[in-house]
Amino acid sequence: MDDEIKLTLYAADAESQLPLSFADEGVRAGFPSPAQDYMGDSIDLNRELVRHPATTFYARAMGNSMQGRGICDGDLLVVDKSLIPQENNIVVAYIDGEFTLKTFRRDLQAGCIWLLPANDSYPPIKVTADNDFIIWGVVTYNIRDQLQGK
Repeated sequence: MDDEIKLTLYAADAESQLPLSFADEGVRAGFPSPAQDYMGDSIDLNRELVRHPATTFYARAMGNSMQGRGICDGDLLVVDKSLIPQENNIVVAYIDGEFTLKTFRRDLQAGCIWLLPANDSYPPIKVTADNDFIIWGVVTYNIRDQLQGK
């Protein structure tokens, strides 16, 4: 399989803590407001983003096959291996010796699974019993560097 997206996998270190200031009143996307006046407690991103520390890992997306779902080249993904994939979840799958990042669809009539890209330049992947296939995890969060202009 000549896949168009590659993943770099990282273990999640949920033991470390980095409390950051948190605007607990929210930040308006409309008219400006003095956010500094609303700084409340701190927030720890590990506790916010990692639901199951023992089964969570990070992956860096490389490629553009999922750009229609808001995942761009270089984005950092939070992936939970303990979750059972549901229809339309974005999953990290291992198929025939390669990792891929796609939208999960189950086709009960055809008795197969489809791994769907979110870019029309790439074909869907049909998964049958003949494939060496496993879902490695479900993407729970996508983190993008806003300074890179993606």
